[in-house]
Amino acid sequence: MSENECVVDAGADVVFAILGDGWSYAAWVVGASRIRDVDPSWPAPGGRIHHSVGAWPFLVDDTTTSLEYEPERRLRLRLRVWPVGHGEVEFRVTPMAAGCRVVMTEQAVSGPVALLPSAAADLALHPRTAEVLRRLKLIAERRT
Repeated sequence: MSENECVVDAGADVVFAILGDGWSYAAWVVGASRIRDVDPSWPAPGGRIHHSVGAWPFLVDDTTTSLEYEPERRLRLRLRVWPVGHGEVEFRVTPMAAGCRVVMTEQAVSGPVALLPSAAADLALHPRTAEVLRRLKLIAERRT
């Protein structure tokens, strides 16, 4: 499992407006290259984002499913990356006097990365979570 965090100079409502906008997913998620569809129920549990991973012409169509959603506090997702496996990602947001703190955890639950020892899996996932948070922070702060 990998955990990363950042402080965002924007409120939790702004961060969750981005997390709740499935059409913006490819702008801040590393690897997602285009959005094909977003279920009307997104980000409620069971709602899905239908996206593609990779670069043309090597695109793979996949989905991300919301598992748990607490507005302005928490969002837990199940990532499907065929044929590599599945992962789970959680965003926890804590309001601060100025802005908010965002903690992102990511864990491979199936596939090759899930077979690695924890420290090795963290080495594989940590750069990705850092870049996802960097992108999310930039978008959120630009909106304020």
